[in-house]
Amino acid sequence: MPRDKSSQPWIKSAGAVVAAVAAVKLLLHLYTGRHYGYFIDELYYLACARHLAWGYVDQPPLVALVARMARVLLGDSLSAIRFFPALAGTGLVLLTGLIARELGGRRFAQGLAALCVLAAPGFLALDHFLSMNAFEPLFWMGCAWVVIRIVKTGDWKLWLWFGLLAGIGLENKHSMLIFGFGILVGLLLTPERRFLRTKWLWIGGLAAFLIFLPNLLWNIQYHFPFLELQANIRRSGRNVDLTPLAFLGQEILAMLPMSAPVWLAGLWFFFFRREGKPFRALGWAWLTAAALILALSPRIYYLFPAFPMVFAGGSVLWERWLAGARVQWVKPAYAALIVVMAAVIAPTVIPVLPVETYIRYSAAIHLGPPRIETHKLGPLPQLFADQFGWEEMVATVAGVYNGLPAALRARTAIFGQNYGEAGAVDLFGPKYGLPQAISGHQNYYLWGPRGYTGESVIVMDGRQEELEKLFEMVRKVARVEHPYSMPHNHFDVFYCRGLRLPLKELWPQVKRWD
Repeated sequence: MPRDKSSQPWIKSAGAVVAAVAAVKLLLHLYTGRHYGYFIDELYYLACARHLAWGYVDQPPLVALVARMARVLLGDSLSAIRFFPALAGTGLVLLTGLIARELGGRRFAQGLAALCVLAAPGFLALDHFLSMNAFEPLFWMGCAWVVIRIVKTGDWKLWLWFGLLAGIGLENKHSMLIFGFGILVGLLLTPERRFLRTKWLWIGGLAAFLIFLPNLLWNIQYHFPFLELQANIRRSGRNVDLTPLAFLGQEILAMLPMSAPVWLAGLWFFFFRREGKPFRALGWAWLTAAALILALSPRIYYLFPAFPMVFAGGSVLWERWLAGARVQWVKPAYAALIVVMAAVIAPTVIPVLPVETYIRYSAAIHLGPPRIETHKLGPLPQLFADQFGWEEMVATVAGVYNGLPAALRARTAIFGQNYGEAGAVDLFGPKYGLPQAISGHQNYYLWGPRGYTGESVIVMDGRQEELEKLFEMVRKVARVEHPYSMPHNHFDVFYCRGLRLPLKELWPQVKRWD
C-alpha cells in the first residue's frame, strides 16, 4: 500500500522546504549585514528616529519608528539596525510560500516560489539595509494573501484585515496606494467586482484611511512636502531614464534571469489558466502597478513588491507542467540552476566579498547593480560606495571643531549639505565631542538651525565663492576623501565666521528638498 502523505515526516514537507529557504535568507543577511558600513539612507533614518513624528519630507513615519525600536532594543550597530530588515526579508520568503500553497501549490511549487524570492538580486539588495523598501513587499503581499483568502472562503469580513495591512503599509511608504489601486482595477475588471457591493470592503477602506490619516494631516500641515520633493527630483534629472523595454530588462535582471520563466508563467496562470481565473484580479493588479510605475517614476525597485505573487502563481503552474514522471529530474535541475546563477550575482548586490575582491570580481564578470541615479561613480557602484567614508569624514570635521577655542565651540554649528553628511555627524559625532549637525536637506530643514546664530560655522562640502557672499571670513581647513566612497563625497571643509544675516532669516534659503 502507498504510504499516507499525512504520515510523512515534517522534514520532508512543503513547510520544511520553505522554512529552510527562509533560514538561508535570514542567515545570509545576518552575516552580510555586519560588513562595509552604514548606507547613506540609514544615517538619515537614524536621525529621524531621534525626531519621531507622523511624517517626514520624504517618507511616512514607520521606518523611523523601526529605527527607534532597533536602537532601543538592540543598539545602533550595523547588525542591530539591519536585524529588522533581515526579518522582513525572511518573512517575505515564508509569505510567498504560503501564497503558493493558497493557490494550490504543493511542495515543489511552494519551495520554488520561496527560492525565487531568496535568489532575486533585487530583494537581496533591499533587505540588506534599513529602509522602508525592505518592509513594503510584506504589506503588498499580505494584502494579496487576504484577497486570495476572501476569494477562496467567501469571508468578506477579511476586507477589514486588508484595510489594516494597507493602512500600515501607507504609514511605511505611499506607494501602497499603487498596489491598492491595482487591486481595485483588478476587481472592476473581473467577476470579483461583486466584492464592491459588500460593506466590509468599504469598512476596510475606512480602516486604511483612518490609519493613514495622521500622516495625511502632517502632509497637509506642511503643504505636502513629498509632492514638492518628487517634482524637484524630476526637474533635476537625477534619476536614470528608462524606456519600457529597458525597464523590463532591468526587472528581469533584478529578479534573476533564471527566474523569469517562473514569474512570466505566473502572469499566464492568473490570466489564462482555469485554476488561476478566480484570482485574476491579482494579475490585473500586477499589470496596473507596472503601468503606473512606468508612467510616474520608473525606478526599477518600485515594482519589486509585486513579484512574489507572480512567483507563487508561476511556481504552481510549473509544478503542474512538470507533474509527469519522466520530467521529474527537471525540478531539482532547475532549482540548482537558480541557485548557481544567484550565487554568481549575489556578490554584486550584498557584501559577501572584501571590497578589493569585489572590485576584481565585478570586473571579471562584467556585472554590477543597475544604475538608479546619474551620479558620477568611483571604483564601486553607488549601492556599495554610499557605505564608505562616513566616520572618516566625521573624524576630519572633529579635528576642525576640537581645534577651536572651548568658548567658541559651544557656539559653532556644523552644517552638512545633505542628510548623509548631517546624519553621519549625528551618529558618529558624540564620540568625538561633536554637537548635532544642521542642514537644509530633507527633514533636517524642518528641524531648523537648532538655536545657532551663524557667528561660527563649519561647512562641509561648501563652495568658497558662495560662502564668501554670506560670511565675513571663510577659510578652507580640511579635505574629505575616501578611496571607495562616492566621488561627490570628496569635498573641502570650510570654517566660516560672521554670517551677514541672522541664521533664522537665512534659513529659508538653505532649504533643499531633492
